[in-house]
Amino acid sequence: MATEISTTLIRVNSPAFKHEDFIPARYTCEGEDISPPLELDDVPAEARSLVLIVEDPDAPNGTFDHWISWNIPIMKTIAENSNPGISGTNGFGKTGYGGPCPPSGAHRYFFRVYALDTTLDLPAGARKNQVLEAMENHVLAMGELMGKYQKKAQ
Repeated sequence: MATEISTTLIRVNSPAFKHEDFIPARYTCEGEDISPPLELDDVPAEARSLVLIVEDPDAPNGTFDHWISWNIPIMKTIAENSNPGISGTNGFGKTGYGGPCPPSGAHRYFFRVYALDTTLDLPAGARKNQVLEAMENHVLAMGELMGKYQKKAQ
């Protein structure tokens, strides 16, 4: 009899946009610049916390961090314009969410959610590399949602 393998993929969706579609302006620098709602499914039962990292790999000077948050309680929905968990410093030099604002062309934005078997002992404002290092050997599952954005006024 085959042993059942536990899932290692979290399904990340948003009622605001579909995977690989364009992110509505409301969630960008040309709108209200608020975080979109996210829906999470298949988070492992043994998970103790979530990490959320939103980044743009198409930025001219390398990957740009838009949102870093950790020690998010296990939840099925991250509400629009919410800031669950502890916020790290994003590429804008601020904490919390900073929406898409590409200088030119269409960019891709990856909303990555990680389920961890622990919580992270990091101070608010930590950088992404510190979060990634603290997460090592603690990731039970991950999932991502990718949206695109191109400024209207270019």
